[in-house]
Amino acid sequence: MATRHLLLMFFICIVWGGTFVAGKAGVGEFPPILFTALRYVLLAVLLAPFLKPVAGYMPQIIIVSMTMGGLHFALFYGGMSVAENVSSIAVVAQLGVPFSTILSIVFLSEQVGWRRWLGIALAFLGATIIGFDPAMVHERLGLALVVLAVFIGAVGMVVMKRVSATDTGIYQIQAWIAWFSFPLLIAVSAITESGQIEAIQNAGYMGWGGVVYTALGASLVGHAGMYYLLQRYDVSVTAPLTLLAPVFGVVFGVLIWGDVLNVRFWIGGSMTLLGVLIIGLRKREHPPAGAVL
Repeated sequence: MATRHLLLMFFICIVWGGTFVAGKAGVGEFPPILFTALRYVLLAVLLAPFLKPVAGYMPQIIIVSMTMGGLHFALFYGGMSVAENVSSIAVVAQLGVPFSTILSIVFLSEQVGWRRWLGIALAFLGATIIGFDPAMVHERLGLALVVLAVFIGAVGMVVMKRVSATDTGIYQIQAWIAWFSFPLLIAVSAITESGQIEAIQNAGYMGWGGVVYTALGASLVGHAGMYYLLQRYDVSVTAPLTLLAPVFGVVFGVLIWGDVLNVRFWIGGSMTLLGVLIIGLRKREHPPAGAVL
């Protein structure tokens, strides 16, 4: 990967690390699905000028919109709303890497050797150790929702790789994700949540700051940047390089939210991140044929 693209990935990881903290602040003041809907309402308004059809790929765009948009983040922030430890969420969220790797094998015919299978096994084993830590007994529902969210997001990443073979603009697909996501999220929030009006009226700077940060930072910078890289590199190259995101997430969780990390967390977290690192080190290190750098 070119140096400028590695630097872009590093910046994306910093932004995504901050998203764990901003998201936790947001769901502290808004119901989680409403919070996700507000994020996409803001994105939909900002990206309305980019809302143009993608000829021949609208079914894939719809799938990406649901899997990497509304459904993924509704589950993710739902998990975050019932979990207290931001650091555990940040680490478990990295299961998206082995999920993406497995799906790229099945659907994109990417090749995986025994070392990457070892990395996948370590990643899942480490997440299991965190999940069954007695200190995390009240976190398990949140962790389970996050695991489901990252699996669904991994499905979307594989589909997006197919779309990225076109000349679709970076913000064009983000616009479709936003416009497909927010009406569904508003409807689901209206059916399953309560107190939405009161939350909007009473939310403070942390709640609204969470909405703005996750919309502008995570989506306009992070996801748009990732889509830019997916246009140039395989899923199996880009996904593992997100390894730094949970590191920043853990640091921010400790510094801002005061997360307490015990020995079992460090063992499980280290195994998960080591597994992801092994997956990344065994990836092909050059862009696919025909890629534009």
